[in-house]
Amino acid sequence: MNQITRRSILKGAAAGSLVLTATTGGFSMTKVFAGEDKNLSPNLFVVIEPDGTVLITAHRSEMGQGSKTGLPQIVADELGADWSRVKIIQADGDERLGDQNTDGSRSVRWNYTRMREMGAMGRLMMQRAAAREWGVEASAVKVAKHSLTHGKKKMDFGEAASLAANDPVPAAEELTFKSEKDFTYIGKPVKIVDLEDMVTGKAMYGQDMKIDGMLYAQISRPPVQGGKVKSFNAAAALKVKGVVKVIEMPGVQVPTMFNPVGGVAVLANSTWAAMKGREALEIEWDNGGASHISSADLQKEMLETAKQPGSFTGRHDGDVDKALAAADRVIEADYQMPYYAHAPMEPPAALANVSEKSAEVWACVQDPQSVQQVVAGTLGFMTTDKDGKPTPDKSKVTVHVTLLGGAFGRKSKGDFCAEAAWLSRQTGKPVKVVWSREDDIRHDYYHAISAQHMKAGLDKDGKVTAWNHNTVFPSILSIFNPAADQPSPFEMGMGQVDLPYNFPNIRMTCGKAKTNLRIGWVRSVANIHHGFAVASFLDEVAHAAGRDPKEFLLDYLSPDRTIPVDDFIAKFNYGESGKDYPFETARLKNVLKLAADGAGWGRKMPKGHGLGLACHYSFLTHIGVVVEASVKDGKLSVPKVDIAIDCGRYINPDRVKSQMEGAVIFALSHALYSEITTEGGEVQQSNFHDYHLTRMDMAPEVTVHLVDSKDKPRGVGEPGVPPVTAALCNAIFAATGKRIRKLPLGEQLES
Repeated sequence: MNQITRRSILKGAAAGSLVLTATTGGFSMTKVFAGEDKNLSPNLFVVIEPDGTVLITAHRSEMGQGSKTGLPQIVADELGADWSRVKIIQADGDERLGDQNTDGSRSVRWNYTRMREMGAMGRLMMQRAAAREWGVEASAVKVAKHSLTHGKKKMDFGEAASLAANDPVPAAEELTFKSEKDFTYIGKPVKIVDLEDMVTGKAMYGQDMKIDGMLYAQISRPPVQGGKVKSFNAAAALKVKGVVKVIEMPGVQVPTMFNPVGGVAVLANSTWAAMKGREALEIEWDNGGASHISSADLQKEMLETAKQPGSFTGRHDGDVDKALAAADRVIEADYQMPYYAHAPMEPPAALANVSEKSAEVWACVQDPQSVQQVVAGTLGFMTTDKDGKPTPDKSKVTVHVTLLGGAFGRKSKGDFCAEAAWLSRQTGKPVKVVWSREDDIRHDYYHAISAQHMKAGLDKDGKVTAWNHNTVFPSILSIFNPAADQPSPFEMGMGQVDLPYNFPNIRMTCGKAKTNLRIGWVRSVANIHHGFAVASFLDEVAHAAGRDPKEFLLDYLSPDRTIPVDDFIAKFNYGESGKDYPFETARLKNVLKLAADGAGWGRKMPKGHGLGLACHYSFLTHIGVVVEASVKDGKLSVPKVDIAIDCGRYINPDRVKSQMEGAVIFALSHALYSEITTEGGEVQQSNFHDYHLTRMDMAPEVTVHLVDSKDKPRGVGEPGVPPVTAALCNAIFAATGKRIRKLPLGEQLES
């Protein structure tokens, strides 16, 4: 892989190039001259070379979602560039780039303004240079399609950039921005930059990386989290042709965080030899004396907890107990979801080359700065922070980000990179750690198993008088603090406490739960189980009240208002204030109507067919979904899904649509097939034969209804997932009269 770094760009840029940079703290531009390394502290930058080539740094990871294209697309539009003359450079991990963690559906949201400023800065500097050359006002110089013009005069970007290279940098308040009507790339479909390489096999993923003299490593990890090696047969592994070394890994740390979990590594001159050597190890494990409860028994315990009063209250409006006691009818239901694995198509892989004083890593990672942290800590590269306390020295670790073959949150944890780095130090050679599919399924950071108890009160007219929701699941925080034994406020804020319906009495609580598995964030996080339970129970309550589900939701989303997310006990709005990014019921109603209209809600359905709907707010985005289900002789099919999204201003409509299509498939997998189970602490699934995903024969037609908006950009990658499972289960009820409250669906329709 020909890795191009920030430093090499600046050193290698042709004389006369214009190089613009921006710091993360507010807006501050500066300029560095080609060939000189005198100012590398600012981060995001654009290089315009004398031949007119525009180089734009992509500081977020690319996993098919399009951020490597979308962010430069914004710069190029504001700059006035010709996209065919733009080259995108993938950035290494570098704290001067600001946050590089490509998760949380925030790449565009956090960088839209900065990207526009970068483009406007370059455009203004070239306009002033051209105006000086022509003896006219800069405001009279027009910029479009990589050229500057004034009357019949015309100048290419390359010439203008060379003229501007020594000019002062304008202040931020001097910048002007394009009007929406003049956008050429923002809001327009632009092909992702790596697409051709992706579909022709040329793209370089973590699993593709290699350098001369490297060893391939396979690691047999403890089958039970926290387990240790009692014995192993290194001699048998070394008899396998190609195996050169067998090394026992350090034991798991507590808290686990993003650190390796231990085991025994087999190093060889090929992946195949390493795999066969690992099979020969004959490891005996010490899984510890503690009793490891099965996932089935754990979920039973959690369900009993969910039926008891909660241990923490995240929201309490009115008097729920009084309202329930006075209700003419009380509806109750329990909802359960299993552990889920991330299961990206490309399992984790990392190549590391470690010297005495530094480390270099090539890997498919979402958060290269986190990888710098965990690798430096694993290798003992330490420095002191501002308070004089020891801390990993990230400057000693270079992380080159490859393309990611899927991630969904798994590759924001750098444990596999730390494994490669530690083994490289032990062997004195570059080492590539290759995770197999089985490794990935059995040693993931899983989405939390959950149980939820719902209760609603209705008066004599069928109006909702009370809503009580107790959620129980092991917290993500448990990987950072083993004592964390209940959902955190931010997890409750993902689809539970921010209930947008106008019920007079609402109580949102959580209960305690612990697990021996590593819990991590999976695409849409706690919204996965909250979206399922809330929207499913709303459908049940609507039918109990004798109401059409669509009209029921629209009524209780009225009047149009903003949900006071900043005022709840469990405050959370995805890192933003509710004032800056309001949760608006009018927008939720709109997407619900769009999806319902697209699906033909209210039409007469064939026998065995049903429509189900749901809506949800997550990652600042409003989503509405209608699923059509068909059940014949106990067999389910999903002919069509309509999904509507209001994500504020979007950059590339094709990427938004593809993310919604992918979200539907992702959620259908959760609803229909996927499930991680444990016995004696060991994960029972290992590959796609027993951890099933949605296949082509079950893939529905997906129609995406995209709302045009001038609002600030909001999330796209994750918010399509949460409402789909509930909409499907509501559609199954409409088709069969059977409620689905426990996932995956499995054989429930056959009974």
